[in-house]
Amino acid sequence: MDSATSDRAALRATADNGLKIVVVGGFGVGKTTMVRSVSEIRPLNTEETMTRAGEAVDHLDGVQSKTSTTVAFDFGRISLDERSVLYLFGAPGQERFWFLWDRLFSGTLGAVVLVDTRRLADSWYAIDRLEHHGTPFIVACNDFGGPLHTEQQIREALTLSDDVPLVECDARDRSSSKYVLITLVEYLHTLSRGGAAARSAAARPEIAPEMTPEPTP
Repeated sequence: MDSATSDRAALRATADNGLKIVVVGGFGVGKTTMVRSVSEIRPLNTEETMTRAGEAVDHLDGVQSKTSTTVAFDFGRISLDERSVLYLFGAPGQERFWFLWDRLFSGTLGAVVLVDTRRLADSWYAIDRLEHHGTPFIVACNDFGGPLHTEQQIREALTLSDDVPLVECDARDRSSSKYVLITLVEYLHTLSRGGAAARSAAARPEIAPEMTPEPTP
């Protein structure tokens, strides 16, 4: 495991707002790559070399060239501004490690569901668990050079509602991965404003309609 600390960027003393974000998705969709590309510190990885013993339990269709796999989680960090920091957790993709997801979701502000459009069905479980926990999420389609799909085709395949943001990205590219995180933060901000407006409306006293006096006979 690579647990070395980074000498690239120290956390600012003024940062007092830590936001936990989880990157989830199927096996081999690029979660570790995204955390690694965007993190301002050297990420903590729990990657191990894949062995023949794992071939019997891991589904390698479409990812036969993969030689390592995350066995716990990835961790990285990126500063949004002087006071706000995103803590990034990349979840393992294999089915045998899904039991870790519920613990990773604890305290999570929101999530990115990373998708390989060649294997859309591999993302169903991630979306199901996030919806079960009531965790807001966006969907990011990682570029693997596969067949092109329209946005509507992807939404229908994943049963995504129109209000869930759907973006394209290249997890290897730092600016592309940052755009995904910015999209998630903006979506969470929109949801929080909507919730605040609903709470404000509920708190306002109900005003009785003005009564017009009946004419005096």
